Amino acid sequence: MATFVTGYKNHSKETEMNTTKKNMAKSLRLIATDRQRTNILRAGEQKSIAYLVQKIPSWISSDGLTAIGSFGNLMVAASFVMGAYLSRYWLLISIIGFIINWFGDSLDGRLAYYRRSPRKWYGFSLDVTVDWIGTILIGLGFTIYAPGVWKYAGFMFVVFYGWEMITAQLRYKIGGQYSIDSGIFGPTEVRLLLAGIITFEVFVPGSLQYLAAAACIFLLFSNFVETRKLLILADTRDKEDRMAKEKEQNASRKENA
Repeated sequence: MATFVTGYKNHSKETEMNTTKKNMAKSLRLIATDRQRTNILRAGEQKSIAYLVQKIPSWISSDGLTAIGSFGNLMVAASFVMGAYLSRYWLLISIIGFIINWFGDSLDGRLAYYRRSPRKWYGFSLDVTVDWIGTILIGLGFTIYAPGVWKYAGFMFVVFYGWEMITAQLRYKIGGQYSIDSGIFGPTEVRLLLAGIITFEVFVPGSLQYLAAAACIFLLFSNFVETRKLLILADTRDKEDRMAKEKEQNASRKENA
């Protein structure tokens, strides 16, 4: 009898594990729809997203997650203001803000695809707009915290990150595949980099401006590389379109001959 019960329990566990694996595989397939990821943390991040979308309560919508992500950006901006006027230790709130922003921003669109109710162009438009507003808020918060001419580092970060966003959208328009990453560097890596820089400032006051300037230089270099790739892609697309047009004209001449 004991052997039978043990065997039954093992069979139940195996069945449960197989079901979990199938659900995970299905979730990974659905959240990957219409998006190509190239960032260095993509494997672990995609698995995390695939797991979390299965756990989101039905009463939370994609728009609700977008709002949650926006609140995270607001927390980061507020941490700079409180760090400037109260104590630099308030900057640590930004870590929580980045986590909340990752949760909302990473899951909002993927939840819609998981639930098979995507609004492709609505979601794309909302996501880009909200991300841009969040970037401006964080840059503004930095300019309030940073002293003297270092305030311009916040402005330049907004400019360079905006450039990266535009490149991603142009790549989507030209190539037909939406990617939010610039090579191996994506929004998640940006959040981790900023969180690390801000945390370092708490324990080494004055380091923020130098690290922020270094981050701007890195973004500038990355943007040049990705823009070059974009222009090559655009040139290839032009050649393909031109060849297709020539073939169409040749076929039309043969029909009329």
